Amino acid sequence: MKSLSATLLIGAIALFMAQPAASREIYFGADLSFANQMDDCGVVYRENGKPVDVYALFKEHGANVARIRIWTDGNPTSYSNLADVIRSFKRAKAQGLQTLLDFHYSDWWADGGKQIIPKAWAKIKDRDALARVLYRYTFDTLTALDKAGVMPDMVQPGNEINHAILDKARWKTGAIDWKRNALLLNAAIKAIRDAGRKAGRHPKIMIQIAQPENNPPWYAAATQAGVTDFDMIGISYYPKWSTDSFRGLGRTINLLRNRYPGKEVLVVETAYPWTLGGNAAARLLAKDNLMPGYPATPQGQEDFLVDLSQTVIANGGVGVFTWAPDWVPALCRRAKTNAADWPSMTFFDGQGEVLPGIDFMRHHYALPVNVSFRLHGAKAGRSYKLWGDFFGDPDSTAFAMRRDGGDAVYTTTLMPGTFIRFQMFADAAMQKALLPAGKDPDGMVSETIPDKDVVYAFDLGKPEP
Repeated sequence: MKSLSATLLIGAIALFMAQPAASREIYFGADLSFANQMDDCGVVYRENGKPVDVYALFKEHGANVARIRIWTDGNPTSYSNLADVIRSFKRAKAQGLQTLLDFHYSDWWADGGKQIIPKAWAKIKDRDALARVLYRYTFDTLTALDKAGVMPDMVQPGNEINHAILDKARWKTGAIDWKRNALLLNAAIKAIRDAGRKAGRHPKIMIQIAQPENNPPWYAAATQAGVTDFDMIGISYYPKWSTDSFRGLGRTINLLRNRYPGKEVLVVETAYPWTLGGNAAARLLAKDNLMPGYPATPQGQEDFLVDLSQTVIANGGVGVFTWAPDWVPALCRRAKTNAADWPSMTFFDGQGEVLPGIDFMRHHYALPVNVSFRLHGAKAGRSYKLWGDFFGDPDSTAFAMRRDGGDAVYTTTLMPGTFIRFQMFADAAMQKALLPAGKDPDGMVSETIPDKDVVYAFDLGKPEP
């Protein structure tokens, strides 16, 4: 009996230009949540010896987004509250920057290791009641920002939410209660959507998980629990806390963007040292964060950020944000601030002079091209899958093709020169290969991606049996 692929009339592979991958927006941003505090304590940022506004400086050097955090009302400081966020967003908007609001949903730091519930909410036992409080806080905050003329362009419902949000313990142990976690996350997401509709401006919703290796299992559990209404996947990447090299990071980005079509993937937090000087805490943090080939020098910092950004972009990611690149409390002229263990990770030296690392945002990066796989004559009501060995995930390399009229289509981005192997299937078990094997012993079609957008189009020739 002939195989199905032997009966097909395969059309020639068609190459034509579509929307260039380069036309997609690449986000380069910085978390400038400390900027107001640094200004108030007298820090002076300089370029070529001349004082500069830190927001204007980042815009000039390639930033297009400012990220700002917000803590809940138990925040013991006079920063990272609603008034401070409004001040920050007005500064960002004055420079033409987009804005990202980072809800911590905590009175103080929330991160990949802790998600401490605000003190005012800690006694709420009923999950539905807690979800209503979370919804109202999120909705009211965004409505207040809109009233102030600074509705954010993007919003995070939580900061590094590797573990359950609004946790009562300092350190989460055991598995996440996804029934509770999904209820709360979806309440926050609904509040963002509703506030956007009311304002007539619709922020993109970003979920942030710390360290690339933690992302695939988290999103698998989240989507299974019904957390699906988000637009962006934000990854924290710090060599100190990650087991992944650049290669592993790229593989994760490639996997996530193909597993969750339509979701933009980016690195929303990273940092790298330019020196091992400073106090003991600074030296310890910087040394632990080093990667081979990237010394703790101004040039090493810039090289790390350039190579990281190229990895992200090459694998279909849409941006890189640095965390607290302006946090230099040692330069305060008036009241000193605490936490002097970060200056080695910033873009400023001991005199406040800007360092070359900031220019990673202006680097000329090689961009991927759009690649489409199209099967003409696809049978109505039947599902089709594309298998490819270029997605970076050996355990899940088959992706559903969408219907476009009488065609089945899958679209992705890949770097020019990438060697790919692929096959199309018309059954869930992937037993019926639809394309001719050619010379590939495994029954795959092989191609090398050209330096322009490409469509690999195949014609079934007659209605599929």
